[in-house]
Amino acid sequence: MLKVLFVVNPRAGNREGGRLELAISEESRNQGFEYLIYRIQSSNEEKNIRQEISEYRPDIIGVAGGDGTVNLLARILNGQQTPLLIIPLGSANGMAKELAIGNRIDTALQLITSGIEKRIDLLNINGNICIHLGDVGLNASIVKRFDKDPKRGLWTYARHLYKELFLIDVYKFNINIDGQQIKRKAVSVTFANASKYGTGAVINPLGRVDDGKFELVIIKPFPKIHLLSITWKMFIGRLQTSEFVEVFSCKKAFIETSKRTTLQIDGEVMGKTKEIDVEVLPLAVNMLIPKSD
Repeated sequence: MLKVLFVVNPRAGNREGGRLELAISEESRNQGFEYLIYRIQSSNEEKNIRQEISEYRPDIIGVAGGDGTVNLLARILNGQQTPLLIIPLGSANGMAKELAIGNRIDTALQLITSGIEKRIDLLNINGNICIHLGDVGLNASIVKRFDKDPKRGLWTYARHLYKELFLIDVYKFNINIDGQQIKRKAVSVTFANASKYGTGAVINPLGRVDDGKFELVIIKPFPKIHLLSITWKMFIGRLQTSEFVEVFSCKKAFIETSKRTTLQIDGEVMGKTKEIDVEVLPLAVNMLIPKSD
């Protein structure tokens, strides 16, 4: 019988852990799989999860949480064959949407027997694994505000975005992209393995999670009158056409900033830094995703 280990973050954004466990029980009967649930109790669980995997020897690992929890399991499964299934419990669920899993728990659980395996890239950012998106500048500052707010959800994120717009910092960046040196002034630099945020805003229209590359998306300083235009282009997937945006596809990049700035990776604030070293890890983790039409 198929064995599934579910790693559940009870503190994830929409906190539907109780409904999840009922759904798992029902799908176990319908699909005929055996399962074990491991509940994350603290922020330092990697060793315990590795031990649980070693002892239970699952055929599939389901991760129930937001992008930060997905990041943890991607780090553990980096270079392994066991497929990872995302069960969306976060506020935005960016990676679940990227892989066409969506926001529904029941739809995700059905992939245990109906899904297909797909290997995808990861990023190494300053020694940390990134499965979705990392950045410095504007969005990272918003994530830092969001991280300290007890409220969750897209409206909370939007409120912090509005506040941050009046405090936008401009940074000077020295950037080495696959050996090519450039200098730019920017309000934000994104290291994108994926194409879009959980909100649906497309930061990286060129993005593919399995092409052995990532995109460096540079947003230059812009007059606030252009904010609506930039936002519109993001939501229709045409951000690269903005005069204030540059996109570079690459395998490695090294970025130096003029002053320390907040770095966020997959929705988790990593602290402030002046140097960011980014490298793609091609086809590093095996994901379970819906069959394409």
